[in-house]
Amino acid sequence: MEPVAAPHMSSAFEIEKDWIDYNGHLNMAYYNVLFDRATDELWVKLGLGPEYARTRRLTTYTAEIHVCYVRELHLGDRVTASWQLLDHDEKRLHAFQGLYHSDGWLAATCESIALHVDMAGPKVAPFPPDIRERVERVWAAHAHLPRPERAGRAIGVRRRG
Repeated sequence: MEPVAAPHMSSAFEIEKDWIDYNGHLNMAYYNVLFDRATDELWVKLGLGPEYARTRRLTTYTAEIHVCYVRELHLGDRVTASWQLLDHDEKRLHAFQGLYHSDGWLAATCESIALHVDMAGPKVAPFPPDIRERVERVWAAHAHLPRPERAGRAIGVRRRG
């Protein structure tokens, strides 16, 4: 496994024409597509990608996700996504991602929990030793990072006075 960036940064993605909604900006669903594509890049580096699912019949499922839309994206914009491991155990990964415009500003954040799954069940299962070791290497690289300000946010209406 190559050295682990802290946080991991994806390759650049360009906003596609079919992703633009009637308001003229990126439809909310495609922010999730971008976060997912960025995670898929990392999963391949960690050995959790399509080959892992096909040959070992093990994979990850997203159990929970919280997206915050910070600033609109438009057709042709280019973005990259950061990925930071906030916590983990033998079956779960708690991550935080930021989606950044090529000009450097934050467009959205995504906090998620991924479950490691044995596809034979399907059922949640511990990471095998080789994957667990890779996760620990990521954790060692990410554990010193500051907790993102937007991590752990709850949704709700804040009542005034």
